[in-house]
Amino acid sequence: MKLKTAHYLEQEKTWPTEGRHILAQYDEESIIVYQAYRPSIGQFAAQHNYFGGEFRLTRMSWIKPNFLWMMYRSGWVEKIGQEVTLAVRLKRQFFEAVLEQAVPSHYDSDWYPNQAAWKQAVNLSLVRLQWDPDHDPAGAPLKRRAIQLGLRGEVLKAYARDAIIEIIDISDFVESQRVHAKSQDYSELLTPAEQIYFPANPIITERLKLGNR
Repeated sequence: MKLKTAHYLEQEKTWPTEGRHILAQYDEESIIVYQAYRPSIGQFAAQHNYFGGEFRLTRMSWIKPNFLWMMYRSGWVEKIGQEVTLAVRLKRQFFEAVLEQAVPSHYDSDWYPNQAAWKQAVNLSLVRLQWDPDHDPAGAPLKRRAIQLGLRGEVLKAYARDAIIEIIDISDFVESQRVHAKSQDYSELLTPAEQIYFPANPIITERLKLGNR
């Protein structure tokens, strides 16, 4: 897999400034999500094209389709335990199934009649959904919301092996662009080419309130 990149300033012009959006690099068959790990886990995954070794299937694992949100979380690979950034190309069908199963991390009366019903759904869920403020390259919060999805149980097992098309270690790329991000000189900053992702099922779009504030 060759990660497609583009100048950040050119992409920024095309992205929405507010609302809930899934920004991602994708095609008809796949979508790229990002994760950051310590070297022992990240390098194993990149070398073997699946998650194994010290990777724990007993813990929830969060995937992020938005590159800059991942950079905010990992500090552009400077945070301890997040030194290896992985671009994971997933089967799009699997990603759609994850979205369909997602249960929000916070109570939403449009989804559940009461908090008791929501808490029960959370306890039984294999996919957790969370919307957070997106961030610019320097880490400043934006009005736009970014999605992250927590996987566990059988869904995580499927993600770790069966859902993966390819895994690539993009840590060198991240490091090469970090200087532009940290200096806030974005004229030379390259980021993965991303656009708004629309689920194939319009019911999922409505349920996730995509585009809403």
